[in-house]
Amino acid sequence: MADYDVLVIGSGIGGLIAGSLLARYGKRVLICESHAIPGGAAHGFQRQGFHFDTGPSFYCGLSDPHSLNPVRQVLQVLGETVDAIAYDPLGYYHFPADDPAGHLARGFPIYGDAQKYRDAVAQITPDGARQLQKLEQDFLALFAPLKQIPLLTLRSNWTLIPWLIRHQPMALAQLLPQLRNIQSSAGAMLDRTVRDPWVRRLFDLECFLLSGLTAQDTVAPEMAFMFGERSGSTIDYPVGGSPAIIQALIRGLKKWGGDLRLKAHVDQILVKGGKVQGIQLKNGERLTAPIVISNATVWDTFNQLLKPEDVPPAYRRRSLATPAVDSFMHLHVGICSDGLSDLPGHHVVIHSNQQPIIHPGNTCMVSIPSVWDASLAPEGHHVIHTYTLEPFAPWEQVVDYEQLKQERAQSLYRALETVIPDVRSRITLELIGTPLTHRHYLRRHRGTYGPAIAAGNGTFPSCHTPISGLYRVGDSTMPGIGVPAVAASGILCANTLVSPQQIQDLLQTLVP
Repeated sequence: MADYDVLVIGSGIGGLIAGSLLARYGKRVLICESHAIPGGAAHGFQRQGFHFDTGPSFYCGLSDPHSLNPVRQVLQVLGETVDAIAYDPLGYYHFPADDPAGHLARGFPIYGDAQKYRDAVAQITPDGARQLQKLEQDFLALFAPLKQIPLLTLRSNWTLIPWLIRHQPMALAQLLPQLRNIQSSAGAMLDRTVRDPWVRRLFDLECFLLSGLTAQDTVAPEMAFMFGERSGSTIDYPVGGSPAIIQALIRGLKKWGGDLRLKAHVDQILVKGGKVQGIQLKNGERLTAPIVISNATVWDTFNQLLKPEDVPPAYRRRSLATPAVDSFMHLHVGICSDGLSDLPGHHVVIHSNQQPIIHPGNTCMVSIPSVWDASLAPEGHHVIHTYTLEPFAPWEQVVDYEQLKQERAQSLYRALETVIPDVRSRITLELIGTPLTHRHYLRRHRGTYGPAIAAGNGTFPSCHTPISGLYRVGDSTMPGIGVPAVAASGILCANTLVSPQQIQDLLQTLVP
């Protein structure tokens, strides 16, 4: 008898959701996490009383019982909740001085309320606001049939189609006219509607923040869900930060009989005759199971966890050739908050319109979550997480690591100074993370944040692999580098491994 029904490698959100759902379905599940802290890219850490997020900073729908947020839906069937604080606007975009919106001292507000959002755009370009409204309508028309299909019913095998035909015929009928948009990029939809150059840049930025790619490379359904959820649900922040979501998922996992082992570094996926046998830990311990789910990246799964001879050569070459999003520079600081009343929590700073938004250091994200949850920082202080794209190459053979860290962090400091001009004099704690930090703590190939598969240039490989019993979840299996995408990957994988009736029975638990 095998030790477990399912072994999951990695406790990122994709792995936690797949594992906890399978435990909810009655499987014997163990999740093995290499580090001492669970959560993958969504983990948090503490220093001197400051509680830092390491990755996700934007959330939506956690406190909305009608939201399509996959994390919230999974927590509901697990019997868990996360307290969240609602707010609007989502944040402020700070454009260069030579931009039409560059004169706005507070930044350009991004409202969840669609009318307020358009009104703000109309202050910059009235004609552009009208074009944006048409674009929103196009995306919401795509969102309308998609939202009718319960996310918790989705799975990655042939049984999905008969179920949809039987239970969601109207949604399928409404999707048929949208096939063109489903298969296109968000940029293609933009080109058909918007000519205003400022709105086009704004939309490009919105796509980048969601997918890590420009509009031309972002798949259209991704932006459809963004428009639908942002305008139709609640923008909120989890009390306790990202770790609160991770802990809720772990509670759900254990409540239904699953388990999590920390400091359990998986050294190898065991394969015999093209079929998974289990895993071997770095300490030599072997655990057996007929199903193994890897929450590691596509590159780490096929280059580190599997022997080359265990994978069909052509498939392995294609997998390892998957293009990757750059890594990130991170600046975590604790600051004195005296005189900073009414400080918005989220900001995006674009240093130059002469460089692409995806140029390393040009677009910087700033999150100040202690604005909503004061418990994240000592009294009289704020906690800040600032980050920007950063290529891995300069760090491969770096001579003076500390000097390069300081040099590459300057764009982040300039972004912070846009929001808080005297921020340097307020700092009481400074931590700088590099692509090497990313690679070490997240066990990710070159510290990447995920694949860069452009719309129309390839498809994401889903949860399946050519090895019997081996499945994958995470940002290498779904479009997008954010929480909804990786959470959805966990749902699809878990549902693929159970019967349609089990899924239907689980859905009944959502009925009030």
